[in-house]
Amino acid sequence: MRLRVRSVQNQGIPTASMADIAFLLIIFFMVTINFEVDKTQVFLPKTTVRLEIPKKAAYISITESGQIRVSGGEEISVPVHPEDVLSFAADVVARDPQKEFVLKADQSVPYRYVDGVIDSLKQAKARVIYLLSEQETVDSAAGEG
Repeated sequence: MRLRVRSVQNQGIPTASMADIAFLLIIFFMVTINFEVDKTQVFLPKTTVRLEIPKKAAYISITESGQIRVSGGEEISVPVHPEDVLSFAADVVARDPQKEFVLKADQSVPYRYVDGVIDSLKQAKARVIYLLSEQETVDSAAGEG
């Protein structure tokens, strides 16, 4: 009895599903990535209590040199003149009246710059203004006694 030689199968790693895995990983990273909208480097003043700020808040940063940068919370911050802070804040409040603002000022900035930005936010009718500081965050200030 003669035995027939079966066809020899090529050995290799099946790569048909590799593209599917790559696309799933790309989608996973696109969904889970978190962009930081305000990357302005400042040395924040120290405080004893700091609350967690909302992720989609509008940012206003004042650097040590007095430069002001603004972000509506969804785009990267851009530099503006001090006179333009009021129009920026009014535009943000017009789009979302409940929008929170985060003021991030360097610890060596003269207070008159911070006061000017706060006045502009008040004139624009901003409801909530957070002053960012250097401290560990706590869940609520009520537990601090």
